[in-house]
Amino acid sequence: MTDKRRNPAEDELPGPRPGRAVGLEMRGRAVAAVVHGSMSAAAAARQFGLGASSIRRWVRQFRERGHVRPGKQGGRRPSLIEPERERIFRILAARPALTVRGLRDALAAEGASFGTSTVQSFLKRHSLERKRRLPRRRRRAKKA
Repeated sequence: MTDKRRNPAEDELPGPRPGRAVGLEMRGRAVAAVVHGSMSAAAAARQFGLGASSIRRWVRQFRERGHVRPGKQGGRRPSLIEPERERIFRILAARPALTVRGLRDALAAEGASFGTSTVQSFLKRHSLERKRRLPRRRRRAKKA
């Protein structure tokens, strides 16, 4: 025999599955409940099965931008070394045998400080690969 008593949690709208994006309709309803319905973000979170901090963020976004659409995700940051392209080409034209670390040090001497891997990536991107370090002389093994 089943229990016919209703669980108050069943009356609430089902929230999204954990770790999944929340749809625009659900975002809009939650924000409308806070902005127009004089409901707190915590109360709206309980009602819609969402996180209170997410609702507060969406309300702030709605007040700043006028919509609750999610922002762009992913992508790459622009390289910070690209603006120094002409300077790098000038240094390499003057000293073609310069290593990656030598180029890094030459840039630092001119006030542009970058990591070795950043310089290496720049050179690879522009088909200007260099050796990372100068070859070492081999020591002759001493015979006893």
